[in-house]
Amino acid sequence: MADKSLNKTELVAAVAGETGQSQTVVGGVIDAFFATIAKTVADGGKVTIPGWLAAESTATAARTGRNPQTGAEIKIPAGKRVKLTAGSKLKAAVK
Repeated sequence: MADKSLNKTELVAAVAGETGQSQTVVGGVIDAFFATIAKTVADGGKVTIPGWLAAESTATAARTGRNPQTGAEIKIPAGKRVKLTAGSKLKAAVK
């Protein structure tokens, strides 16, 4: 099966081609977009792009896990994780 992934360079080139903007401008916008999402989620906020995606921070409780190599129990501390949810338009595009 062919690799159908899209890296940042390819994304920037595709958006630049669609919009007629330079790759430098598009790259700056994409960097600012992700920096804004990261800062908002890190500060405990939620970013929602209706129909496309939602990103938010969730708290995880402390728990006991196992080292898969030795089987020894380990303590996993409480922490924060990022939760991404696909919106209806993104889900429909995949079907």
